[in-house]
Amino acid sequence: MDHQPRSLSSDWPALPYRDWATTASALHLWTQVVGKIRLVQAPWTNHSWHVPLYLSARGLTTSPIPYGGAIFELTFDFLDQELVIQSAAGDRRAVPLRSQSVAEFYRAVMDGTRAIGVDVPISTVPSELADGIPFEEDTEHREYDPRAATRFWRALLQMDRVFKEFRARFIGKASPVHFFWGSFDLAVTRFSGRAAPPHPAGIPNLPDWVAREAYSHEVSSAGFWPGGPSSDAVFYSYAYPPPDGFAAAPVRPAGARWDDQLGEFVLPYEAVRTSTSPDETLLEFLQSTYEAAADRASWDRAGLERVLPPLNRHG
Repeated sequence: MDHQPRSLSSDWPALPYRDWATTASALHLWTQVVGKIRLVQAPWTNHSWHVPLYLSARGLTTSPIPYGGAIFELTFDFLDQELVIQSAAGDRRAVPLRSQSVAEFYRAVMDGTRAIGVDVPISTVPSELADGIPFEEDTEHREYDPRAATRFWRALLQMDRVFKEFRARFIGKASPVHFFWGSFDLAVTRFSGRAAPPHPAGIPNLPDWVAREAYSHEVSSAGFWPGGPSSDAVFYSYAYPPPDGFAAAPVRPAGARWDDQLGEFVLPYEAVRTSTSPDETLLEFLQSTYEAAADRASWDRAGLERVLPPLNRHG
């Protein structure tokens, strides 16, 4: 019998921000605690690609991190609801994911890493948040609904799969599909290969030189943001630098629009989730907004793109 994993291709859960706002706020800060450990220990990679987290079959992971001659990894497990801290030597600790303050979570993570022989001091000031409270002092953000966190992860799994298909259509320089804990979004970025003018920077609690290095070259970038107090979840797409006429470009599908305040094209997550084919709807948004940027900036599309070969499921 051919045993196949259960398909989750139709598993695009509802994510109204108001239903999990407090959990989202706490989880955002928890991912920053974990992400900063990777930031400190991983070798610096262009455009801060050594910083993000990645989707896994159980949650979000740092991937293996070097520590001298040793290796360790931290993984948010949204099935068993624990943060797993483990080393390649077999040492393991777990921090329960439950309602607790950021300060409690921070102490538990630091205690857990030290327990497996890893001591990584981090900056405790939250990144990219204007009024962030240092982790060890934050007793404000503490509510956590495990069901909401699991829904968020399951939605990210679907996006990660579609984003990777979109990324595979490009043979130029492209980022991995990765989850940035500073901005709390899943993103994938394509590069034209040409240098860009200096970025204006000015992002709260992010050194200007980091922002300028991140945007050192022309990009078309797309991603997903889970929302905030004034907005539900959206997919987004932007270009840096934005070429002339970009904001007025026609994009697809219906419901996609330019947002003046954000300086990006956006498409509500709900429009994708409830469409007859979420995969195709999202791919249409990614492709049309990329074309709007690449065509107006005169990218060498013939040299940067490819047609995917037919999928051979039998190897």
